[in-house]
Amino acid sequence: MRPREVVELAKKTGCDAVALTDHDNTGGLAEAEAAAADFQVRFIRGVELSVTWPNRASSAMTADINPITIHVVGLGIDPLSSALISGIASIRDGRFERAQQMGAHLAGMGLSGLFEDALALAENKDMIGRTHFARAMVARGLAKNVGGVFGRFLTPGKPGFVAHQWASLTDAIHWINGAGGVAVLAHPGRYKLSKQEMRALLQEFKETGGRAIEVITGSHEKHQYREYAVLAREFDFMASRGSDFHGLGESRFKPGTLPLLPDDLVPVWSVLQ
Repeated sequence: MRPREVVELAKKTGCDAVALTDHDNTGGLAEAEAAAADFQVRFIRGVELSVTWPNRASSAMTADINPITIHVVGLGIDPLSSALISGIASIRDGRFERAQQMGAHLAGMGLSGLFEDALALAENKDMIGRTHFARAMVARGLAKNVGGVFGRFLTPGKPGFVAHQWASLTDAIHWINGAGGVAVLAHPGRYKLSKQEMRALLQEFKETGGRAIEVITGSHEKHQYREYAVLAREFDFMASRGSDFHGLGESRFKPGTLPLLPDDLVPVWSVLQ
């Protein structure tokens, strides 16, 4: 969907505020902000950065590192920040190279041409990612929907997945804070971490300058709403709420259709201009 269409959908579903947080890209913010003015919706400039976290807590008795990919949302950012621009560019370069490797991996399994198909579906070629591959695989009849693809392909331990070194947590938070934004840990319940590992991530996130976590999100199950509300209180984080909407027919929730945050949590948008 075009950024304007996303904002229009948010207005129709009852949002009085909306943030556009594209992955590793701020190119849609101007269009979305103009649409928000037309539709009289408060607009928050955002971005979602890909981060490689080393997860040293996974092996307390050894020096082993088991890196995982996490996402850090920046809200209230200045998209013209030079540090943020250069940081995003470095992540984007890695995206294209990773996509080529994914295409080669799938071709080795007899699924040739998927890189080209995915590239054709990516309006911004620099932003090609797993979702474009998943859509191309659905078009070939390899699964009924994008979720079905991710159940069989493109995720850790499954065919077509290629691990990649994204930004460090320190760099990502530094870029967001330097751009005047607030760093938010996106959908923490999605990461396959033990309770000990999650607490280590939250502690490092806080110490590095992160100030909020997503509590109510389309990527969480209902029991996780309560779980991450408790952790937000314990670590003194502000709370965020968002649909994690990626497109019609591909997302569990439309913007504005999730439950409200608990009353005692401080909404992250309350500190944004």
